[in-house]
Amino acid sequence: MQKTVSFYTLGCKLNFSETSTIGRSLMEEGYRKVEFQEGADVYVINTCSVTDHADRKCKKVVKEALRHNPQAFVAVIGCYAQLKPAEIAGIPGVDLVLGAAEKFNIKNYIGTGIKKEQAEIHEGKIKEVLDYHASYSIGDRTRTFLKVQDGCDYFCSFCTIPLARGKSRSDTLENVVKQAHEIVAQGTKEIVLTGVNTGDFGAQTGETFFDLLKALDQVEGLERLRISSIEPNLLSDEIIDFAAESKTIVPHFHIPLQSGSDELLKLMRRKYLSRLYASRVERIKAKMPHACIGVDVIVGFPGETQEEFLKTYTFLNELDISYLHVFPYSERVNTTAYKMPGKVRMGERTDRVKMLQILSDKKKRHFYEQHLNGEFKVLWEAENDGNTMYGFTENYIKVKTDYDPMLVNEITSMKLKSIDEAGIVSAGIMLSIPQH
Repeated sequence: MQKTVSFYTLGCKLNFSETSTIGRSLMEEGYRKVEFQEGADVYVINTCSVTDHADRKCKKVVKEALRHNPQAFVAVIGCYAQLKPAEIAGIPGVDLVLGAAEKFNIKNYIGTGIKKEQAEIHEGKIKEVLDYHASYSIGDRTRTFLKVQDGCDYFCSFCTIPLARGKSRSDTLENVVKQAHEIVAQGTKEIVLTGVNTGDFGAQTGETFFDLLKALDQVEGLERLRISSIEPNLLSDEIIDFAAESKTIVPHFHIPLQSGSDELLKLMRRKYLSRLYASRVERIKAKMPHACIGVDVIVGFPGETQEEFLKTYTFLNELDISYLHVFPYSERVNTTAYKMPGKVRMGERTDRVKMLQILSDKKKRHFYEQHLNGEFKVLWEAENDGNTMYGFTENYIKVKTDYDPMLVNEITSMKLKSIDEAGIVSAGIMLSIPQH
């Protein structure tokens, strides 16, 4: 009988792109993909290890998989698997642990797919992980996550990603453009560029991220190009200016900040100070007033006194940004920050997270309110609750309307009407009809 496989992805858009690619390789081997709760023969869990919460969640997902099928073969791959393979192998029910390079050869490691008495571990030294594996997601969402870069050379003092994914390396511009054509040919309207340090694309080949954007802007049939995240020091004036004039790049930037305190940015070993960050935001809003700007922030980093935290709060409050992703600092062994003095109590970290989440809600609502009664193009997604469907404007405002299956993966011009209690905008009059 045909074996079934199910996937669970923890973490970032990059992980989603890789899970999708790994999934396609297994289906080429004859596996049939099923939903998680259907009790698959094989479960593949792609892990994240940015925080200890992601580590704990991995254990929970393994337990849930075995609840659906106690005899299922469970493979755990990805960042957590590279960092702590023995720890994962000790989770009851895990059969296979694959590190950063080995995960792309999963079909060679599963074998018969029969449960093992003891988990098998395959993970090489991260310094030896030099190959680049192209990946993109398809079929899971309306948007496609296209991986263009992997690994990181920055070694921020709080981060384990270089230890989990290795050195920075990229695809070639030619191959990314080729994949973009493949994706568009399958009917995808929006491509989201993703990587560990996306703006570092081409650093080893002489190509640049700006070169890549210019090339992708010429891909016929691509209606939207979104940058998932880019470091402020790599978001150059020429990229911002080009995005403002581009026919495909949407006015949405997600720019990690981590702290508004220059003292903490130095301790974090970031590549910029707050003034540069503010200048990036100012230039974006000057060129693209409707642009959505998202920010990553870490609170409770060692040495973050109440005074230093308030510097971050004030800095963010005064910036013309649209939303925040807030993370409490998480101790990670083998990082410089792990041994730093000035530890912040967990309760204090939680309080600071809540303060910034409230600020984020205010920023987001203000951003949405600025666009009410305006006309924006909405890409409608398959997500629905039977009566209502959802989509996103080019500048990342989440919009809802009455469910219509004919609208899925279509872009329509809509008038934005009102904001509900959940912070979702209701679309009013449809100003253009999609061509089917």
